[in-house]
Amino acid sequence: MLTERLYQAEVKASLDFSTSASSIFILAVSDDAIRTIAQEIVIPEDAILVHTSGSQPITELQFAATQNLAVLYPLQTFTKNQKIDFKSVPLFVETHTQEAERVLMQLAKSISNEVKKIASTERKALHVAAVFASNFTNHMLTISREIMRENSLDYDSLKPLITETIPKSFYLGPEDAQTGPAKRGDLDILDTHLEFLKDQAAIAEIYKVISQHIIDTHYQG
Repeated sequence: MLTERLYQAEVKASLDFSTSASSIFILAVSDDAIRTIAQEIVIPEDAILVHTSGSQPITELQFAATQNLAVLYPLQTFTKNQKIDFKSVPLFVETHTQEAERVLMQLAKSISNEVKKIASTERKALHVAAVFASNFTNHMLTISREIMRENSLDYDSLKPLITETIPKSFYLGPEDAQTGPAKRGDLDILDTHLEFLKDQAAIAEIYKVISQHIIDTHYQG
């Protein structure tokens, strides 16, 4: 049970926290639940109400019974049973009042060594970029693993390539680190790959779209 793993935690059957001694209330919920809970939760008048979404604006909290609204967005992917060093996790803070900013910045800096203020529009851009960098990358690896499995190949054979790719994007920059047939404009190789994928239409379409984008971005021929 979650409460058994938290310090002084207890389960509440309602959203009435009006008698709570707490000064910060964090809505760690799904994006589509933020507005509803913000409207229904009852907290002390001077308390700060916070959501943690990367994509939802601070205005999702605007109907809460407090002016002290804030967002505390950790730029990291979290997996059950996978420990994270929060000191290295960038935290992005947005607030509506000076008091909320003072308290949230103090809280964030006690958790992380990298804390920045950010507006809702900037945070949405950050979240979209993070989806490309993490979620989409992971899905590409899932497709890669399936191709290896279907052809009786060991996915671990790709490990040296995978572990070299991400660091290169930092010390060279992703544009200069880009390699492959699409960057070279090698249409013959691209055609043979698409022929190989002819029975997997969805994956072939992903291959085609991404390859075309790489050609449009890099190829100078």
